[in-house]
Amino acid sequence: MEILQQTNFIRLLTSPSFWTNVLLVVVITAVTYWVANKILAVLHKRIANWTKDHESAALYHVFLDVISKTRKALILIAAFLFSLQFVTLSDRLHSLISHAWFLVLALQIAMWLDQAVQSWMRHSLLRPGLHRNPVTLIILGLMIRALIWSIMLLSILANAGVDITALVASLGVGGIAIALAVQTVLSDVFASLSIGFDKPFEIGDFIVFNDVSGTIEHIGLKTTRIRSLSGEQIVCANAILLQQTIHNYKRMQTRRIVFTFGIAYSTPPEKIRKIGPMVKNVIESIKETKFDRAHFSVFDQDRLTFEVVHILNTADYNKYMDIQQEINLRIMEELEALGVKLAIPSRIIIPAEQPEDEPQEQERLRA
Repeated sequence: MEILQQTNFIRLLTSPSFWTNVLLVVVITAVTYWVANKILAVLHKRIANWTKDHESAALYHVFLDVISKTRKALILIAAFLFSLQFVTLSDRLHSLISHAWFLVLALQIAMWLDQAVQSWMRHSLLRPGLHRNPVTLIILGLMIRALIWSIMLLSILANAGVDITALVASLGVGGIAIALAVQTVLSDVFASLSIGFDKPFEIGDFIVFNDVSGTIEHIGLKTTRIRSLSGEQIVCANAILLQQTIHNYKRMQTRRIVFTFGIAYSTPPEKIRKIGPMVKNVIESIKETKFDRAHFSVFDQDRLTFEVVHILNTADYNKYMDIQQEINLRIMEELEALGVKLAIPSRIIIPAEQPEDEPQEQERLRA
């Protein structure tokens, strides 16, 4: 049997058709490899020129990185498999070639998609003007890349004839077991993803919840770090943080300011009627704020109270305090010009009257 096989092999090597087929395969492989590389080079050059003309377009940069990820070894293998289509082969070899085609294409497509995800992450993080959460992007990128390579591996196994149903089921059961074991950590991880997608706050935002107020310094995989007004750093778990009602003052476009002041009860009504228009003129003379209303609202215990509302066109707290201070000072000046005094908290004590026989009783006790 071995002698017969050796004889057949020698005949094959000495057959002119064999060397003709070999030469045909080599020529077609070389030509195909050269043409494919030439097309990739031209495409790479065109995309590079587009990238220079559109420096702000991230899609061109991502596409350029994806083209650069094309492996020449896979191109050579693909060219060789393509050349085999022009020679006569057995059915078994045709089946092997089809599996090889699928393997080459699956590997290359997985590499392209993997590079696309990495390039998208890099350009999203480095692109000026965009405030992306790096932790969320990294987690999302790792999940997408793991999904890409998992699908590629399962597809190759399925194409090779392996029954992947049991493998997928076992992976699902194992994933559930792991998720139950680390559910606390996973809840914070998914909360971090939720912060990244929904963006209730970003790094640099000033937030207030419960008795905590401060600026976001870092949004991590499990915790968020807040620098409080008093200087200390507050660390809060992401899952717990999202359960709170959060006030984000960084995104406040305007401030509705309500303040009151009181005047003395001795102020006559004709002067009280002039105070509302006077306050309106004061507020309208100051930029970056809009007058809403000013009314004599309440008879308080020791003053006549005016309530004033104006809309500030800035969210800056220091700017708000500067404007409010100027409003208060001008109101004091105008009230003084009108001859109206601000109310001073006071209390009047009226002693009870003594009975008529109390002095006689006191004289009797002294005696």
